[in-house]
Amino acid sequence: MSIAGVIINFVRGFCMALADSVPGVSGGTIAFLLGFYDRFIGSLDDLFHGPKAAKIDAVKFLLKLGFGWIIGFGLSALVLTSFFDSHIYQVSSLFMGFIVFAIPIVVLEEKSTLKGHAASLVFVAIGAAAVVAITLLSPVSDEGVNVAVGSLNPGMVAYVFFAAMVAISAMVLPGISGSTLLLIFGLYVPIMGAVRAVMGLDLAYLPILLVFIAGVACGVLLFVRLIRMCLKKFRPQTMYAIVGMMLGSLFSITQGPLTLTEPLPAMSLDTFSLLFFVIGGVVVGGLQLLKTRLEDPAEARKDKEA
Repeated sequence: MSIAGVIINFVRGFCMALADSVPGVSGGTIAFLLGFYDRFIGSLDDLFHGPKAAKIDAVKFLLKLGFGWIIGFGLSALVLTSFFDSHIYQVSSLFMGFIVFAIPIVVLEEKSTLKGHAASLVFVAIGAAAVVAITLLSPVSDEGVNVAVGSLNPGMVAYVFFAAMVAISAMVLPGISGSTLLLIFGLYVPIMGAVRAVMGLDLAYLPILLVFIAGVACGVLLFVRLIRMCLKKFRPQTMYAIVGMMLGSLFSITQGPLTLTEPLPAMSLDTFSLLFFVIGGVVVGGLQLLKTRLEDPAEARKDKEA
């Protein structure tokens, strides 16, 4: 295990956490841009279903990735989420730029896979339509959800468990983020508030976080194997669908302000920030530079073999 490999995977996990913790771009998008998406999905699947040797490799990889993710998510829960609430239009513009500039990179990296499969372009429309439909079916209101232990009931526990299962499926797909889905379910602010409370040693919110973690684990068991199978057996169609989901998430981001505890109007041309949109593109370029500068040959070989 090289020092370079540990640093690379820490940075990967840290960047994924920043994306996962704020509505907009999923950690799966970051994994794709940094070139380790197949290995990430494969490791999650091997952790539960692989042979002993594959499980060991998966644990080693995910622990290195997870350390960076935990640090990044903790910092984001303390700082970035409050910035999201107070500067929603700037953050939304940032992530729109991130997605718009990321799509060509995804297509170019999968050029050989997509070549000769023009008929599968229909999956772009399917992916986009799915994300738009989820956004339009949003059941959230402007009232926050109380997830403290004294307010829990079986219905709320089941709702949080189900939302966590769905959110983790989005977090591992390049496209709509799990945090965006939590916004749609009306749970983003309550769950992030619960994380901050537990970090401040307020254990009244620990039970709902344990329910959420259990839902995430079940989601990984159910969805990751399906994603891995699709990438292996139907990669062109899956990649087109992923591009469609990324396109559809642009609409989802514009609707993000409607889902705040104190709703704001959906993003329009008047509230769109060109500056932050461009910054999003610069971040994408920086991630690509980071990928080429820090890439460890041994890690790169494992990523390709996944």
